[in-house]
Amino acid sequence: MSIIGVVLLVIVIILAAGTIIRATFFRSKKKKIQLYGQMVQVQDGRMHVYSIGEGEKKIVLLPGLGTPLPSADFAPLMRALSKSHTAICVEYFGVGFSSETSLPRTCKAYVEETRAALTGAGFSPPYLLMPHSLSSIYSEYYAAKYPEEVEAIISLDGTSSAFYEKIPAFVRGLLPMVKYLQVIGMTSILPFLITNRKKPMAYGSTRKEIEDAIIHAGFSINNTFIEQLLQSSEHVKEVMDIPYPSVVPYLKIIAKTTYETPVKQLKMSPQEYQRKHLERLGPHAQHEILDGNHFIHANNATTIAEITDRFLAKRNIDIHENN
Repeated sequence: MSIIGVVLLVIVIILAAGTIIRATFFRSKKKKIQLYGQMVQVQDGRMHVYSIGEGEKKIVLLPGLGTPLPSADFAPLMRALSKSHTAICVEYFGVGFSSETSLPRTCKAYVEETRAALTGAGFSPPYLLMPHSLSSIYSEYYAAKYPEEVEAIISLDGTSSAFYEKIPAFVRGLLPMVKYLQVIGMTSILPFLITNRKKPMAYGSTRKEIEDAIIHAGFSINNTFIEQLLQSSEHVKEVMDIPYPSVVPYLKIIAKTTYETPVKQLKMSPQEYQRKHLERLGPHAQHEILDGNHFIHANNATTIAEITDRFLAKRNIDIHENN
């Protein structure tokens, strides 16, 4: 009994220590991180908008689900794009520097909030949307509802709007545990200890951007994010029934790992998953496959910027020929 008591006491001390470290050391470091861009009042909260460059074309980068600090995550790609264009990162409510919101999480909400944030930050359409992962769903909705505002979409390993499956029950069951792990500091301590800093630095991230993202990761599980996660499948379903506008060009950059690795939940090959998505978008949709994993922009910043330049150059030629 005494051994059990000692073990329990050690566990309690570890949990208490983690909670205190998160509430003091990590929270203090988070408060010291300065904004990358500007805060814009939108509805009942404030959204963070970060921009680099002064080019004519406005490229709006939209984060995938669960990215702790998109403005740091996208920074190398933004720097590459800003050599010729204006690169803009919009952080949704509950993400990065942005506040939370009490408003329902729907495709319409994400699009209207993005539009309001861009306008509030001093930008006007048309935009070239560059969404990562789930944000491709919101971008398709944006293009369908406001085609005159979207010059084109270049998605970064975007989620398919041609495949719907409900969120697995076990995910809902895990969320309370994940929130608890955040409270006791595990989501702060583990990334701080095990993150490989050298690899992202080799791909163009600065030491500060890496450290800022690590700190934000420890505070990224909030009610707004959880609601987005729980509604993500319904967001896909919402867009599936809306035809994609043929007047908005679409280029899908697919990660080689995504294209070649089978996923049990898909109930189809990864190649078929991509093919069905491109078919839904229409015959004008294009795609390219790049080496890398789902976070394709992490190690392909220069290549994606070059692909973007070629894509826009060809679009300009096509417009002149049609005129």
